[in-house]
Amino acid sequence: MTDKKRIYYLRDEIQKHNHRYYVLDEPIITDFEFDKLLNELEYLEEKNPQFFDNNSPTTRVGGKVLESFKSYDHQYPMLSLGNTYSHHDLFDFDTRIKKLTNNKISYTCELKYDGVSISLTYKDGFLFRALTRGDGVKGDDVTSNIKTIKSIPLKIQGNYPKLFVIRGEVFIPLALFKKMNEDRISKELDPYANPRNTASGSLKLLDSNEVAKRPLDCYLYYVLGDDLPSNSHYENLQYARDWGFKIPNEIKRYDNIDGVINFVEYWNNKRNSLPFEIDGIVIKVDDLATQVQMGYTSKFPRWAISYKYKAEQALTKLNTITYQVGRTGAITPVANLSPVNLGGTIVKRASLHNADQMKKLDIRVGDFVYIEKGGEIIPKVVKVRIEDRDLFSVPTIFIYNCPSCGSQLVNNDVKHYCVNSESCLPQIKGKFEHFISRKAMNIDGLGKETIELLIKKGFIKDLFDLYCLQKKDLILLEGLAEKSVNSLLEAIENSKNISFDRVLYALGIRFVGETVAKTLVKKYLNIEDLMAADYEDLISVDEIGEKIAKSVLSWFSKTKNIELVKKLKSLKLHFSFNHNPTIISNKLEGMSIVISGIFSNFSRSELKKIIEDHGGKNIGSISKKITFVLMGDNMGPSKRKKAEDLGIPLLNEKDFINKIS
Repeated sequence: MTDKKRIYYLRDEIQKHNHRYYVLDEPIITDFEFDKLLNELEYLEEKNPQFFDNNSPTTRVGGKVLESFKSYDHQYPMLSLGNTYSHHDLFDFDTRIKKLTNNKISYTCELKYDGVSISLTYKDGFLFRALTRGDGVKGDDVTSNIKTIKSIPLKIQGNYPKLFVIRGEVFIPLALFKKMNEDRISKELDPYANPRNTASGSLKLLDSNEVAKRPLDCYLYYVLGDDLPSNSHYENLQYARDWGFKIPNEIKRYDNIDGVINFVEYWNNKRNSLPFEIDGIVIKVDDLATQVQMGYTSKFPRWAISYKYKAEQALTKLNTITYQVGRTGAITPVANLSPVNLGGTIVKRASLHNADQMKKLDIRVGDFVYIEKGGEIIPKVVKVRIEDRDLFSVPTIFIYNCPSCGSQLVNNDVKHYCVNSESCLPQIKGKFEHFISRKAMNIDGLGKETIELLIKKGFIKDLFDLYCLQKKDLILLEGLAEKSVNSLLEAIENSKNISFDRVLYALGIRFVGETVAKTLVKKYLNIEDLMAADYEDLISVDEIGEKIAKSVLSWFSKTKNIELVKKLKSLKLHFSFNHNPTIISNKLEGMSIVISGIFSNFSRSELKKIIEDHGGKNIGSISKKITFVLMGDNMGPSKRKKAEDLGIPLLNEKDFINKIS
């Protein structure tokens, strides 16, 4: 098979597997097998730039950073819909509709997704352009960002129109949004406000590489064009499903308004069980010719309407405001509420975020407040019912001192902090809880209550003390039987085998999460080199910005932290990348390497692992920072020329093996 045929074959295969995985949720190959196909395609496209295709699956990882978005006119204006909030309004809509036509009316009902509208144009079976709603007449071209969403096909299949537009909604599934926020909170970053705003903000990013990191998804629900296969809106969506689009299964068609109302009520009761957010139902006349006959008002189509559900809010009384102290000293205000049912759960507490948010709400103890669940990890207060406020209520003043230790707080950006990490109990507890967590040192058997008891009894003051605990002391603690004590001591001993990156994460350096810890460990390989790094050195590391660099420098500038590292190191905890059993040597330490071509003895994936095993870093493209290129057969001529022009050494497979032997 020629390279050209193989490229086309691989593109089709990868597109099919993407569709099975992201649209049908029915994968038939493993992630490893998928990556192998994608790597081969990347190689062949690099080798044969004359076959470049802007819609190749290899473009989904993101591309160059844009300076701004271009705007284009919508082929079909994206108009808003009129809203209704009652069954009576729906009956009125049905009555108005029937006065506009003698045709028999059927309605298509769709969930109204709380996301970001998008309009996709396909030409000759390929994604041509993606536009935001904009002002309804003109929208921003966000094609490069949309390509990163794997549920949106770059190439469609079957018998499709030569040119058509399909519209839908970009959103973030609730479970993935929750995970995003949990990751941010673990790094002491503010959580995103809600899934919709986060999805909207993602599409506005000028760097599609960053967009590719967001868990965006998309449902399509409206096909427009001059050569559609059916005169039925509902049937066109079924055709679109066959073409490869992710069409919602919840879409239904009814012959009368009673069916529509049943659909509305069904999803009003079931919407909390959906894996994404909706805020209503969209009702459309199904027949396209009838839609044209009915036309538009100055603002809305006459043949469609939106039924809006009441927001997921509840009204309750604010009894008190308390303040939580995080492990880094961050102070978070919490509203303690009279219990209220919200979305099927009883809510007693809600987030107030920070002092600025409290001031914006002008919230006071005794107020009646509206709370929302949305995509938040815990509910939030969104509004105060001022008209019910007590005349003698007192404005809320954010605390000046730590609620635990009494130390004066400092204001850093929008957060307040207690800087007394030495003797502030919640901070001490938080550091121990973080250290023993599953993703850090994985010391099972130490609950929050036990940690607090150990601190209060003076058994543990810093992390080193965990390794000095003795059975004779633990056996006296309430709730710990001999079997539990033995298991705990065994877990503490086993934690000495945890890899360097997890030990670094466990230390609790602000902004150093799991991913950042791995990045730092791969760069510096041992704790001594990391401690010796200066600001310029740190920010030169990929994905290490100013905030992280300053935090790392600040942590290692404290004598007590240096002493802690020395003591933990004396226990033989792993503070070197060499201790990881997958690390073979440091022979490629500090080297950035590009792999290009086909190799006789190893696959590209195997070579990437070998580079990492010897302390090197795999890089996807050639730049001045590259140490050398590992060159296989049929290396792309353009990549080779660029390496030669920059004076970057080219090593063949044999030279590379000799280098690490």
